[in-house]
Amino acid sequence: MISFLVSLFALIAGYFVYGKFVERVFVINPAKETPAFSKADGVDYIPMPTWKVFMIQFLNIAGLGPIFGAIMGAKFGMSSFIWIVLGSIFAGATHDFLSGMLSLRNGGESLPELIGRYLGSNCKQVMRAFTLLLMVLVGAVFVAGPAGLLAMLTPESLDMTFWAVLVFIYYIIATLLPIDKIIGKIYPLFAFVLLFMAVGILFMILYHQPALPEFTDGLQNTHPDGLPIFPMMFVSIACGAISGFHATQSPLMARCLKNEKYGRPVFYGSMITEGIVALIWAAAATYFFHMEEGAAMFTAGSGNDNAAIIVDRITKEWLGTVGGFLAVLGVIAAPITSGDTAFRSARLIVADFLKLDQKSMLKRLSISIPLFVAGFLILQIDFSIIWRYFAWVNQTLAVFTLWALTVYLVSTCKLYIITLIPALFMTAVCTTYIFIAPEGLAMSAGISQLLGIACMVITFAYFLYWKKNLLSGEREDEK
Repeated sequence: MISFLVSLFALIAGYFVYGKFVERVFVINPAKETPAFSKADGVDYIPMPTWKVFMIQFLNIAGLGPIFGAIMGAKFGMSSFIWIVLGSIFAGATHDFLSGMLSLRNGGESLPELIGRYLGSNCKQVMRAFTLLLMVLVGAVFVAGPAGLLAMLTPESLDMTFWAVLVFIYYIIATLLPIDKIIGKIYPLFAFVLLFMAVGILFMILYHQPALPEFTDGLQNTHPDGLPIFPMMFVSIACGAISGFHATQSPLMARCLKNEKYGRPVFYGSMITEGIVALIWAAAATYFFHMEEGAAMFTAGSGNDNAAIIVDRITKEWLGTVGGFLAVLGVIAAPITSGDTAFRSARLIVADFLKLDQKSMLKRLSISIPLFVAGFLILQIDFSIIWRYFAWVNQTLAVFTLWALTVYLVSTCKLYIITLIPALFMTAVCTTYIFIAPEGLAMSAGISQLLGIACMVITFAYFLYWKKNLLSGEREDEK
């Protein structure tokens, strides 16, 4: 229990201490006009109250990750607590804040445009396709999860297919309408429900004070299938530590933020809040796995169905019927509201590429319909397969974003180590995953880890070579 409380305090302190430090490195300019005013269009660029922007950003990035991902990640043992804390503070929140602020500084640019700005036009073209793939995968993944939970709460006649179609219809409406019509009105309410769920579970953890493992017990791998902590845990717990998907959502709110001084509460603060939610669910799942009913699920697969059942059991047992219903409603709302903004981001990415303004409903439809068709087709694939590809694509996008941020910091003579270290680490995670994963090269853990570290070293060497050439060019210019 002490380790859980220390981790919780570390996340809160991280926002005030390291978050402020990262803000100083970036150097905000409260006097600079934001895109919400300079490019106001009544559809995507709309000034909104800061508290509302925070709630929307938090709900956008939450999804299933900090709940289902934390539950699956808890199987690895106390290492999951450390990754959630360190990942959120030093990687995820830094990644979210800097990508959001760079979008804010560059007229609300979408992520592929930002990556291309710092990593080159070739990389921009690759990232356009890569990001679009992630957005459609997110839309598909975040249909299956809530549809399954809704099917559990309703009569058998309202099965998963019924709810999946209904969620898709909502996605279409929310993607096409101006951001303040649906998203701006109902997201704050859904965010409150999600926060209520997290606070309720936290209160019951503090009230019951279950016998949770401690750091002093060791960081041994407890996964029943023997999956290696590196890289599998760092891919399983994504949204609760670092997620490339977040950087695709930050531009949506960068287009609605009234002042740069609100960037830290919105971008850095949302990630820390999500880390707290992930930590709470990792602790709750750890406690549940030590119960008689939970022990069977601990040894079972780590799929979506088991995670949904665990959420249902924990919330009903600890929060009662009404509280449990509200909690599950929050779990349902989180992925739905991430899915619709994923499609919205995809629409804006395509619009940026084609240079189509989005004031006309017809133009919005012409882009959105093919995206929804692709999402519906992907939904026909088995969820566990979609989730594995989504998880890797998600973290790989974080790698590209971190390297783009590092190049930006080097180019502007700022403290680039704050993104360089996370970039190197996540490079090792993602390349190792390719070597070890069944859908990858399916190599042994030891060889995969060595090859992943080798890829990280090669990437670092190339970075040093690039940096040396950059500095040499600057000295030549000074002459």
